[in-house]
Order: sequence, then C-alpha cells, then structure tokens
Amino acid sequence: MKNQEIAAIFNEIAGLLEIKGENPFRIRAYKRAAQNIEGHAKNIAGLTREELLEIPGIGKDLADKIQEYLKTGKIASYEELKKEVPEGLSELLSVPSLGPKTAKLLHEKLKIKNIDELEKLAGEHKLVGLPGIKEKTEENIIRGIEMLKRGKDRQPLGRVLPLASDIVEYLKKNAPVKKISVAGSLRRMKDTVRDIDILITSSNPHDVMKTFVHLPDVKEVLMQGPTKSSIITREEIQVDLRVVEEESFGAALAYFTGSKEHNIRLREMAVKKGLKINEYGIFREKDNKKLGGKNEEDIYNILGLQYVPPEMREDRGELEAALNKALPKLIELKDIRGDLHVHSEWSDGSHTFEELAGAAKERGYEYIAITDHSKGLGIARGLNEERLMEEKKAIDALKKKLRGFKLLMGIEVDIRSDGRMDFSDEVLAKMDIVVASIHSGFRQSKEQLTKRLVSAMKNPYVSVIAHPTGRLIGERDPYEVDMDYILKIAQETGTAIEINAYPLRLDLNDIYAKTAKELGIKFVISTDAHLTSQFDYMSYGVAIARRGWVEKKDVLNTMSYNSLLRALRSKRLKKNMLY
Repeated sequence: MKNQEIAAIFNEIAGLLEIKGENPFRIRAYKRAAQNIEGHAKNIAGLTREELLEIPGIGKDLADKIQEYLKTGKIASYEELKKEVPEGLSELLSVPSLGPKTAKLLHEKLKIKNIDELEKLAGEHKLVGLPGIKEKTEENIIRGIEMLKRGKDRQPLGRVLPLASDIVEYLKKNAPVKKISVAGSLRRMKDTVRDIDILITSSNPHDVMKTFVHLPDVKEVLMQGPTKSSIITREEIQVDLRVVEEESFGAALAYFTGSKEHNIRLREMAVKKGLKINEYGIFREKDNKKLGGKNEEDIYNILGLQYVPPEMREDRGELEAALNKALPKLIELKDIRGDLHVHSEWSDGSHTFEELAGAAKERGYEYIAITDHSKGLGIARGLNEERLMEEKKAIDALKKKLRGFKLLMGIEVDIRSDGRMDFSDEVLAKMDIVVASIHSGFRQSKEQLTKRLVSAMKNPYVSVIAHPTGRLIGERDPYEVDMDYILKIAQETGTAIEINAYPLRLDLNDIYAKTAKELGIKFVISTDAHLTSQFDYMSYGVAIARRGWVEKKDVLNTMSYNSLLRALRSKRLKKNMLY
C-alpha cells in the first residue's frame, strides 16, 4: 500500500508551502488530496491514471506526481521544495499538534533542527514565553512526540493489514507455497500491530525465501535462512516469514497467533489432562505420542474445547466459555445490511446521494444513512437548518426513484461544549437517525466531556453516539471520559454506541465493546465514509466487534430496513427516560 507514503508526502508539501507563505488554495489542495489518498481503501499503486483522476481532489498535476513517485520513488518538485526550506523543519512537521507556523517559529528563535532537540528543550520548559507558546502548548508538543514514538513502535491495523495481504498474494503468485496465513496480533485483528508474522508450508522453502527477501517493498533484509527470514519494508514494518512442516501447520498457526496469555492458559489446561502443546503439535505427555497439530482445530478439540476464533484469543474468559460450549456466534461481515454513518458532498464527503447509493448497493447493502455534519463543524461545511431541510427534500425525492434500495435521512449532530445539541429537538425529530458526536473541546475535563456525551444520550432523538472517545490512532489520543458511566447511561436510555470502522478510529475499542455487549447495549458498526471506496472499511469495524464478542443480534445495521426503523423509533417512544 503506497497510500500512506504518498499522503505523508502531500501533507509535508502542504506544511512546507505554508511555512513559505504560499497560496492557501494550493496548500488546501495538497491537504485534501492527502486526506483522500490516505482514506482511499484501494492501493493507489494499482490504479490507472484514469482511476487516479476519479479520486476527489486529484487533478492532472497531482496525478502526475503520484505516478512519478510510483515509478521513481521520488517527486522532483518535492525534493526541490525541501531545499528551499531550512534543514530540519520537515522533521518537526511530523510531530502531531505541531503546526507549520510553530515549527518555523521554533527554528527561527531557538535554532531547533530536529525532534531530539525539540524534546530536550520542551522537557526543560524552554519553549514557554515564545509568541503563542504557553505551558499547555508545550505539554501538547511533548505529548505529540510521545505519540510519534509510539506510532513507530505499533502501526494502525488499517495500515498493516493491506500490506500483509499484498505480501501474501505476491507469495501465492510468485513462490511455491502450499499453505499460507498471517499470524500474531494481525490475525487477532488488534487495533495496532507491531510487526507481521506469516507462516507457510512448502516443498521448496529455498525458493520461497528467495522470493520473499526480494519483494518489491523491501527496504532492508534483516536475515535470510532456510526456515525463517525477516525484512523491513519501506513502511518501516518488520515482516517475519516462517516455513513449518505441513503436519504441524495448525499447531504452529495457533502458537504464533497467540496471544501469549491465551497460549499459557491452553498449556495449563493441557498439563491437567496429561498433555503438552507446542508449535509442533499436541502430544500425550507419558509417551510423547503426537495426537494432532495438522489443523488448528485439533488443539481445541483434543482439549474438549470449542474452537476459539482468533479475534477472541486474549484470555478474557474465552477458554472458560469454550469449555462450557458457550462461545458467542460472532458477527460476520456478511451480516451487515447497511451503513449508518455516511457523508455526502453536501458537507465534507465527495459523492452524490446517487453515487453513494449505487456503491452501497454493489456491496450488497439494502440501505445507508446520509449523516452529513451539522453547522457547528464549519471546517466540514456543516449544514445549517435551512440546508438540512433542503437536503432532506432532495433525499425524499430520490427515495421515490430508487428501486431495491433505501436511504435514511440523518445528521451527524455536534454535541456543543455545554452539552446542547447543534440543532433543536424540533429539527432532530424530522430525521430518521441522529448520530451525535464531539468534534471540539477535546481538552475539557473528564467530567465536562462525560457530561456532554451523557446529555446527548438523554436526548430522545439521539439514536447513536459516534466515535465516543475521539481517538485517531497515532495522531490523537482518546479524550478522557468516564466510559463506564457513559455505557451505563447508554443502557438506561436505549442509545446505541458506534464502532467506527475508519482505520484510524476503530472507536469504540474492543475492551469497551465487550463491556457494552455484557450490558445489553446495541451497536452500530459504521464506516464514517467520505468516499465510496471507504465502504470497504466495514471489515475493520466487524473485526473490532468480534474482538468484543459482539453477535449479529447486538448490531442494529444487521436488521432489515423496516426492523431498523422500528428500533430507531423505539427510543423516542420509550417512557420514564431521564431527560
């Protein structure tokens, strides 16, 4: 996946242009292009020029730059631009929350040339006092550097999985592999991943390893051996490839999938039965006879357990449930019948209603909800009351023309800093679905932020709380909220909680999803799509739901259209609410 590389370059170009004081329209064009490239679900490297030009914000000039990078690994104009800006400023721009103007100021006043110098001076409180820099600014810079370092250690699932999939497909086509599977935390679909583990069986491991270390994306070969090789990709992600015997593939897959805690518990259960488990199989302790291991299911069956799906293997009670034949039947991607958080060109989306409906129908969906931003989010061209009613009128007209597909009229309404909704109840009552979310005031106290979300849930017209902790993995930490109390109010008010499938959000996370599931709270799994290609992100949301033990019955958008409408209206009809 070259998307992140190219998006990072375009974002840096925008920052460098801003430092130089260039045309703001040109700066915004690069930022928009970067956003849409990073958010594009398909690999940019595999698109034709015509397909590149179909991406919103990509004109001929930017398409040329993308193709130049894909062919040469460089963009000439970008290399020239870097020479025009003082050395080190590009590096400073990579720090989350540090904007171009502040980076330029720090360089000019304190001669800071790299992140190490910035971290040292911030730690010594030598930034405070410069124009516009207060103690809070300094704290945010330190936090941004910490986040940057964490991001180098663990990458978001949505960035690692496409790369792993590309590698697996490449090996299938170009090397003599028989069986192949990813393992580790990636197979368990954790929201962040340290590295990629791949297991294979092959009658010719030498040729497989040769192909592997010469992958197109290789930056460095760490080691090359007959049964294990390791590389670093250009995305700075380590990939380990292991060859195992076919008779042990299942045991090795279970062992290398983990988690460590899950495996320890499995071994403890085996010992109590006079058995032992390792990466080669499951054996009888007294005579070392191998009982199984070719298939992963062998390990669980021989221990008298239900097969535990990889996403659940975190030692959170799954083995006790498996022993009692009480594992939940986890939701699957095929269960999703529509997307309930979608943006159109009426706010900050890139497509018409017709285009969104057509793309959703192609994916087998029965409905989507158009939930453009409300007026409080001006940067996203949020709708005021008048434009919202115009949009409703346009959607109502289109509903009459659509065949075999349904549109819901909705809004993603901002929860204001004082807890009030961005629209009156009278306006919200006209919506099929109301998705409420926080987009500002992230640095308010835990009590204030919690109060805002609770206020929204107590509104009878708010159907769903979207991305409830506001995190952007690697870019913005979750804001502080009392999630246990929020889930309690969600349960009492009948408000659904969103699992936002956008790869940098994955919010609600799996830990709280499991808690919400235990409380009987309903979920909505949505993509927050701004491009039609982002409908493909639904699989990430389903993965997080599976990690939270969520079943089909727990998710509103697995319902038929009519059942969904009844479920959404039930909150408005519910009596004895805490309004």
